[in-house]
Parts: sequence; C-alpha cells; structure tokens
Amino acid sequence: MTSSAAPVLRRMILRIVVVLAMALLFVLLTGLLDGGQGVLPLRILDQPRFLFANAWPGLLVVGLLLVTTRRLLLSFGLAYLLEVLVYGINRLKMANLGTPLLPADFRMVGQLRKGGAHLLAGYLPHSPWPYLVMVVAVLVLVAAWRLEPPLFERRTGGKRLAAGGALALLLGSLLAGWIGWAKVYNGHVLWMEPWSAASTRDHAGLFSELVMFDLQYNLHKPKPNSVVAEQLISQSVHALRQRIGMPNAAVLPDIVVIQSESFFDPSTTNGYAHSDLTPNLRQLAAHGTSGALHVPTFGGGTIRTEFEMLTGLSLRYFDNLQFPYLQMGRKQVPSLVHVLDEHGYETVAVHGNDPTFWNRNTAFKALGFQRFVSQADFPRDAPNDGKYMADSAMTDEILSQLKDNGPPQFIFAISIEAHGPYDVDPKNIAERDAIAVPAGIEGKDKIALQNYIYHMQHADQELGRLAAALAKRQRPALLLFYGDHLPALTDVYRTDGFVDGGDMLAQPGTWLLVDPRSTTAPPVHEDTAAWLMPGLLLTAAGIHDDAYYALTQQLGPQLAALTRAPGAPQPDEDDATRQLDQSMASVEQLRMSRKLQPLLAKALGASPAPTPAAATSPTPVATVPATGSGAQTAH
Repeated sequence: MTSSAAPVLRRMILRIVVVLAMALLFVLLTGLLDGGQGVLPLRILDQPRFLFANAWPGLLVVGLLLVTTRRLLLSFGLAYLLEVLVYGINRLKMANLGTPLLPADFRMVGQLRKGGAHLLAGYLPHSPWPYLVMVVAVLVLVAAWRLEPPLFERRTGGKRLAAGGALALLLGSLLAGWIGWAKVYNGHVLWMEPWSAASTRDHAGLFSELVMFDLQYNLHKPKPNSVVAEQLISQSVHALRQRIGMPNAAVLPDIVVIQSESFFDPSTTNGYAHSDLTPNLRQLAAHGTSGALHVPTFGGGTIRTEFEMLTGLSLRYFDNLQFPYLQMGRKQVPSLVHVLDEHGYETVAVHGNDPTFWNRNTAFKALGFQRFVSQADFPRDAPNDGKYMADSAMTDEILSQLKDNGPPQFIFAISIEAHGPYDVDPKNIAERDAIAVPAGIEGKDKIALQNYIYHMQHADQELGRLAAALAKRQRPALLLFYGDHLPALTDVYRTDGFVDGGDMLAQPGTWLLVDPRSTTAPPVHEDTAAWLMPGLLLTAAGIHDDAYYALTQQLGPQLAALTRAPGAPQPDEDDATRQLDQSMASVEQLRMSRKLQPLLAKALGASPAPTPAAATSPTPVATVPATGSGAQTAH
C-alpha cells in the first residue's frame, strides 16, 4: 500500500465506523422511543433481532436520505423525526381507541382532504409545546443541511445511483408487503400475537408490528371452502326451508334505521350502574326487542359496524378488510339494500357530514342505495351542537324524507353529534355542567364524560321524538336504533370500570327494534351482533324469502358474542362453536365473492337466481330533493 493510499483508506474506515455507530445509536433510540418491553435498549444484549427488526424501516429511510443528501447527521435526524411523528400518532390512537396503529390506518391519509382533516384535527394535542418542539427540530435539521459537510463526493461513478436504487427497492418491497420479508419478520420468532396488535407491539415494537400485520393480511387472505359451506347449509336445510317458506307480508312497512354515533347505555359502567340516562330507549324497549349489541370496533371505525349492518357480513371472517369502504372499490356488494330494492323499497341514506369521508359516496352506490342525502343537502340553518351537526337536524331531515304514499321506504340515517373528541363545549354549557360524574373522574376526563353524556342524551331524546312521529303516521313502520361503538373515553373506563368486569374493547353496545305504533307488544330481550341485524330486520318487516339472511338467523345467534373490536380478548369457544365458526367463515367469504347463491339454491332444490350484485348494474345515486335554501346535488 502506498503512503498516499493509506490516509484515504483510514478516512474510509473511519467513515464506515461512524456510520455503523450512528446506526447502532439509531436502533437504541428507536427502542427507547418505542418503549415496548421487547425492544428497550438493554434488550439488545439478549434479543438484538427484536431491536434491529423494529428499526430496520427507519434505517432504510436513513440510507435513502444519506445517498440523496450525503449528510450523515441530517439523514439520521430527519429519519428519527419521522419516527417521532409516527409514534406520536400511535400514542394518540392508543389514548383514544385503546389499540396501536395498524397497516389499514394509513388509508386514512387519503381521507384528509375528504372531511377527515376536520375530524382528525380534534384529536391533536391542544398544548403548543409539541408543535414548538417539532419546529425547533426542523430548524436544527435545516441548520444541519447548511452547515454539515458532505460525507462523500457528489460524483461517485454511479455508486450513489445504484445504492439509492437498491435501498428504494428494499423499502418499496417492505411497504408493499412483499412476502419475502416474512423471513425477516417471522411472527414465531418476533412473538407476534395475531389476535392482539397491542401485545405484538409490546413484544416486537411498533414498526415490526405494522410489518408483521401487513404480511399477515397479505399471506392469509380468506380462502373459502365450498365443501364445508355446503355441508353447513345442508345441516340447516330443513329449518331454512321453513323460514323462507313463510309468506311475505302483504303490506311492507317503512323502515327507519338510526346508527347513533358512539351511543351506549352508561348504566353498564360502575359509576352509572343505577342511573337512567336513556329514558326513551328504556320506554320503547318495554314494547320492542332490545339487548346487547356486539360490534367489530371500539371508539371509532364507524364504517366497520355500518358495513356489517348493511351487508350482514361479519368482519370477523375478513381480517384483511379493516376499513371496508376504503377497500371494497366500486364492485357491488351483496347487501340488505339490494334485498329491499328487490321488494320495491325506495332506499335512502342520510348523513350530515362530507359524503366522501370514509368513501361513503362510492360505497353506498356499491351497496345499492338509490339516493344519498349528505351535509350539503341539509338546510343551511341546520343546527350544530358542539363540533358537529345536531341529532335534531338529522331527525328533521328523516321526517322530511318520509312520504305518505308511494312505495315503502328504507331510510338509513347516520348521526354525528356525539362524535369525539369530547373537548368542545356544547351549545348549552349549563346543561352539560349539571350532569353528575362518578367520584374519581376529574379534570379533562370529567369534561369529556359530561360532554359525551350531554350529546348521548340528545340522541335518546331524538329517538323518542322520531318514534312518536312514526307512531302518528298512517303507514306501518319499523324503527331500528343502535350505537356503532362505545365512545372513546378510555381513561374514564380505566377509572370507572364496567359492571361485568370486562375489558373495554369487548364491551357490547345496545340496540332496539320497535314498531312505534304498537304499544302492547311484550318486551323481548335478545343479545345479537351487528351482522345479524339485517336478518332480524327483514323478519320483523315480514320479508322471509332471502335464503342468506334466513341462514344467519338460523346459525348466527350462536356466534354473536364472538364479534369483538380488533385487539379485544376473545371469548372461549367450545368445540361445537369453534367448528361452526370456522364453517361460517367459508359461507361468509363465498357470500362476499357472490358465489354462495348457487350453493343455497342447490340445497333448497331451486335453480339459482342471480345475486343482486350480478343481476343489475350499479344504481346511480340521484339528486336529493332540496330541503332548504342551501340544498345541493348529492355526490
């Protein structure tokens, strides 16, 4: 080695050592930022793979930045700042919804310009300090860009381009969920618990959890077994024939469904165990059917419950369908709406929010709604209460849509007044402040609980007003009311607890099905799940000829309690329930792919009729008649 080459080699070795030392520091700092028990910095001594796997996505970003900027401190600093941002978002989700980030959550980025920014901004910290820290960090990085000397020359004979291309390919394949990464992110080694993202995150770190769950969804897409599904149907064929053989009602009722935002009965919590905060719900339940409602989400993710209600499909059997409206595209989906359309119903969806949020404008077309009344179609003076449109405005709109003649109507209304976060003062502060709060709940938790109950009681009042109006009409009607999920009051639940001692993620909500004109019917208590409500509703309406929904009524009650929010502890299943659960998965998956109808027809001894999804082209969502001076065309 010549004397002139030695300094060059020493500088190269020194640079490599510095880069490796910075990479090790980055791994340790990522573990410290994560805070999970399996990736704390000291765990590098006994399980280094956990720490390196969790930091690997960040290291790939560092490599890309280093090739691009040629500045070492800037690249590591910017990548770590991005990690801080992701972990900050994760902490917000944990605080409000009790579960860590999942791969599907990143679909929300596309919703920011569709009304999502307004909704999600309410969950951001109100203190200026986090934002000031971020500004300071950005300024430091800008200074590093300007002051830090490059680590290597600009021109490297194509080496930078080759290295950047390789790093981009690695990062792209990781983000795309390429199955080859399963060898690195081996769930058996990194202690993945598919039923609990929270436990997986604690063991393996947030980034490893995200990658492993993404790989899980890509590797284990539902694959129905038609033989198993056919066997299950054949075992129920006698009872199924009896159900669908019943004559349909000669006069079909109007059907009004209220999906009430975050509604639940607080008497299920210890602090309100002996209270009556939902008097209208209680009075209507005295001559209706009601009980606990098991839903597939907690604190948010309204469209999960909504999807189950409108399709009769259980998301339990579709692990890869976390946010169905964002993932199902424009293809028609078998639904309750299609069945009602076949029976001559006019079908209308009503929601006082941006129609593009959660992709409802596209999803409702796929589900078969003929019209969608959204925020722009409400009167300009429709009142807000707190941050969102008041439930009273929704009731007014429902009543304006109901007709006294013509075909029967199906109105599916989604409220929004009780949507979190619960830190915005309502219209009537004195009414809010008069709400009693259990001992031990103080400060911002007290205000949040009072704000929630204020809005929840308005939902109960509007339920009573709507039921009274329906009772006065000449046309028969059914009213279905339910909460989409529990409100995101995680700190309140941790302080107060539930009467049954259960986990907050596993707590059911409540539902009610009632004929408002019948006040002499005996009360019926029935616990059910969101995906079973369409069958219950059709039966109550006197529509018995749909074999799939009849099948859910035959088999579903045994499976209702299995419906839980992601991350919730799962109930114990005996062998018979487990076998039924596994068989029902194939039935549901065949239904989703529109391949179930021939099996049902074969079992029932009839020629298969085309499913609604295949029989007709999508029904356009029509312009909604103006209900106020500011009404516009629905999208």
